[in-house]
Amino acid sequence: MAISKQTQPESVGDTSGAWAARSGPRPEIDGPLTIVLVMDTIGNKGNGTSNSALQYARELERQGHHVRLVGIGAPEYPARVNKVPLVSWVASKQQMQFAEPSETLFRTAFAGADVVHIYLPFKFGRCAYKVARSMGIAVTAGFHLQPENVTYSAGPLKYLPGVSSLLYSLFRFWLYRRIEHIHVPTEMIAGQLRTHGYKAKLHVISNGYRAVFTPKRQRSAGQPAPVPFRIVASGRLTHEKDHITLIKAVARCRHAKDIELIICGTGPLLRYLRFRAGRLLSRPASIGFHRNEDMPALLRSCDLFVHPSIVDIESLSVIEGMASGLVPVIASAELSAAGQFALLDDSLFPARDAAALARRIDWWIDHPDELSAWGARYAEHTKEHYSVETSVAKFVAMEREAIADNGRR
Repeated sequence: MAISKQTQPESVGDTSGAWAARSGPRPEIDGPLTIVLVMDTIGNKGNGTSNSALQYARELERQGHHVRLVGIGAPEYPARVNKVPLVSWVASKQQMQFAEPSETLFRTAFAGADVVHIYLPFKFGRCAYKVARSMGIAVTAGFHLQPENVTYSAGPLKYLPGVSSLLYSLFRFWLYRRIEHIHVPTEMIAGQLRTHGYKAKLHVISNGYRAVFTPKRQRSAGQPAPVPFRIVASGRLTHEKDHITLIKAVARCRHAKDIELIICGTGPLLRYLRFRAGRLLSRPASIGFHRNEDMPALLRSCDLFVHPSIVDIESLSVIEGMASGLVPVIASAELSAAGQFALLDDSLFPARDAAALARRIDWWIDHPDELSAWGARYAEHTKEHYSVETSVAKFVAMEREAIADNGRR
């Protein structure tokens, strides 16, 4: 059963009355929860964090909970766009917009809710926190925006020493220092938060993948590699995703004339990557946006998944590729958690090393039986460890813990 809420105090900033009202018996938290997910751009399926939020919402509802989405593009509680000079233009290149905070919107969306979960530490999320706490509602947050993703999109600023550390500090000051339970997708980013002074309890929970990503039919033993051999990558077309290294690697492969390259994504480097691919590759490459609903079939039609990114909190695209029965070849980089998915050394290459990546690609093309066998193993491993059903169950356990802690105040 949902937790009943106390009378709302008049002031957003004054939480003492609500906390006092909560000091009675511990609330009942065993039944279905009413969970509010707050994110600036929640209706844009071209944004990875938005996809994750929508995916969690669907699975939460399937598991019997009640979900309210609040943000730009939300069906019931839509927010207005907040235009921030220059910053909004840069963010739009990453398929993201900033939402305009509204106390009226938040109070309407939060009424009767058990917990509010905030995805991003910007103005919209910070206002949501203040309103939820003034109403006596438990608040959790997710850490989904890696500061290095921001710095790589900030032009010359990325070369200034300490910029990423400054952003970690700003995010903590803006929101996360107030949050007692934080969802992080990987141990890598959990370690980064601890290094940068985050004191909250960190819950490492994968974003997970949807069941629509099912394994492809593997080729029979003894069959040669297909021609063309289709290599797919997926991610924003930005510097930190380093798709240029993939393009250079394919051009250096012994099998270059037999490789068809597909890069799924959009971003500020779209024209540049298409230009370089046109100049370097033997076969025309497909580089551009693909609808999320089209990705399962596309992945199953490919032969190898390459992930050259050097900055990743988790990388849902790699999980989806593995679930589809594709062997991944992943850049080994200090600030990318994606390398954790590799089950063997032939699924890794040194970041930014086009020659090493070319050797990996050629090896997999030369060993089609191993490619099929490991593709099946990756699919089974992913199903066991990264399903959205398992992830959401862990997420709900975190929310129940936060609600219980809030009830003890």
